[in-house]
Amino acid sequence: MNNYFLEAGQSPGTLSMMFPFIMMIAIFYFFLIRPQQKQKKDHQNLINNLKVNDKVVTSSGIIGKIMAIKDDKNIVIIRVDEATNTKIEFQKHTIVGVIEKEENNA
Repeated sequence: MNNYFLEAGQSPGTLSMMFPFIMMIAIFYFFLIRPQQKQKKDHQNLINNLKVNDKVVTSSGIIGKIMAIKDDKNIVIIRVDEATNTKIEFQKHTIVGVIEKEENNA
């Protein structure tokens, strides 16, 4: 008789008991952990490539143009209103997207 079928009174092997747990770990990795790591890497790449005059949006939904970047303090100064020249300082990590990249007039 095959070893795959258990006779009455026999317990399943350790590997067959661990298989569902191994599969759950693999599913968590590929559907949760790996995409989150990719998203974090993409966001870090976005932050590292910020330039003055880029039009950006923050996590709070504020849209403005970058006027200055203070790399030593991880701060970005954004002008939100051109008429009154209103500027706000944000932490770099609050930038969630670039709407328009700086245009190079070369």
